[in-house]
Amino acid sequence: MASPTKNLARLIAVDGSRGADVAKSAARLAAALQARGVNCVISRWDASGLFGELAQAPELGTASARTLSLVYAADLAFRLRWEIRAGLNAGAVVIAAPYVETAIAFGAACGLPEQWLRELLRFAPVPDVQGLARERKLDRAWKPRRDRGYPEYCASVFAAAAPRQLTKKTRQAVIAGLEAGRGRRVYTLEGAGLERAAKAVTTRLRA
Repeated sequence: MASPTKNLARLIAVDGSRGADVAKSAARLAAALQARGVNCVISRWDASGLFGELAQAPELGTASARTLSLVYAADLAFRLRWEIRAGLNAGAVVIAAPYVETAIAFGAACGLPEQWLRELLRFAPVPDVQGLARERKLDRAWKPRRDRGYPEYCASVFAAAAPRQLTKKTRQAVIAGLEAGRGRRVYTLEGAGLERAAKAVTTRLRA
C-alpha cells in the first residue's frame, strides 16, 4: 500500500539569473519531493499576467529598472495571495520560482539601491528553504525574450533604449548577489545540493 502524501506546508524559494534555469531547477526539486511523497506545487513568475499586459503597451520601451521592479512586486503580491498562501493553507509545499532574491539581485545589478529593493519586497514571507538554480551558459548575457523569465523580459525592454545595459558582466553581478546568501543556508539545486534541499524540506519544522 502506498504511503499517504505528507502535508508539510513549506515555502521554498528558487532563484537564479535565467528563467529557463529557474524553471528546470524548480521542476527537478518538485520531482525529488514528490518521490518522497510530498504534495508540491510551483508558483511561477507573471502568474498575474501583468508583464504580459505591459508588453502590449507602447511605452514599454521607456520602462526603467525601477518601474519593472514595481511590477515584479505587484506580480509577487498576486502570487502570494492566489497561489503561495493558498497552497500553504492547503498543506502543500510551495516552490516559488523565482522569488524575492532574483528581483533584488537583478535590480541591484542594474543600479538600484538594494535597501530600496528589500523594502519594496518586505511584504513577502521569508522562505523555509532557499535554493539557487543550476546556472547554465555562464559565458553569455541574457537573450531578450519576454517569455523566458524576469531577467530576459527586462533584457527585451532595454534592448532598444540601452542595448549594452544588460551585459555578461551584469549577469555575473546578479549571480554574485544571489550567491551572497545574507547569512542563510542556500542550496544549489544540482546533484547532492538538490538532495540536501529536498531533505531539508522534509525534516525542518515550520517556525
